[in-house]
Amino acid sequence: MTVPSIQLHDGTSIPQLGFGVFQIDPADTAEAVTRALEVGYRHIDTAEMYGNEKEVGEALRSSGIARDEVYVTSKLNNGFHEPAEAERAFERTLADLGLDRIDLFLIHWPLPTRYDGDFVSTWRTMASFVEDGRAASVGVSNFQPAHLQRIIDETGVVPVINQVEVHPYFTNEDVRTANAGHGIATEAWSPIAQGAVLDDPVLTEIADAKGRSTAQVALRWHVERGDIVFPKSVNPVRMKENFEIFDFSLSDDEVARISGLDRGEDGRTGPNPDSFDYIPG
Repeated sequence: MTVPSIQLHDGTSIPQLGFGVFQIDPADTAEAVTRALEVGYRHIDTAEMYGNEKEVGEALRSSGIARDEVYVTSKLNNGFHEPAEAERAFERTLADLGLDRIDLFLIHWPLPTRYDGDFVSTWRTMASFVEDGRAASVGVSNFQPAHLQRIIDETGVVPVINQVEVHPYFTNEDVRTANAGHGIATEAWSPIAQGAVLDDPVLTEIADAKGRSTAQVALRWHVERGDIVFPKSVNPVRMKENFEIFDFSLSDDEVARISGLDRGEDGRTGPNPDSFDYIPG
């Protein structure tokens, strides 16, 4: 199975399908990532707040796979937005992953009600990681259109990616449209709404007609719309199932039917980025 790559505006590319490690216990992470790499995943998404960067690094080192064959993403912890703290946090990420260069580093949340509303200086610091060669690309996560516009207007640096909640019950079109307008790729987290869409009648009907699972149909919907997606599972059977989404397609009508399941804000499973202000203790 060949995973397509999405070209980013800085000239780099990212595999459209990845493996996420959110909520995987650190004790289980190395094994989970090892299994994912064995299935064929070559894009791993972690974060400082997940607490499992070291274990991701362990799996990468023991895999025997060449470094340039695996795309690695991590994200800045919410407690380290001040420039000097962001610099130190980034160095810890590289050390924990055992890398001298990361493929993609993201601001995890904008936190507009924290740090006197200043996420621009954080973004400037992120951009410096590309300038000095320690990151191939930088981007953001959970940024609303106004947040994107502000950092672009004030720094002139456009993120390559905005990783946001997207799934059939929350299609997040305003953000996807803003991303596209700036040439920013959309990455979808919670791609199956933490399992909430798996019993949906529309998805079930399409899945039955295709001889596929509802999870595969939901993930294929993301792919058809051009988004990057990284499902998470510690079950090797599910890992393999989630990987096998490139040997079938959905019709335009099927994509539209799934998109029509959107519930707007009522479909959101995670926090609203305009008010989310969590900083780990």
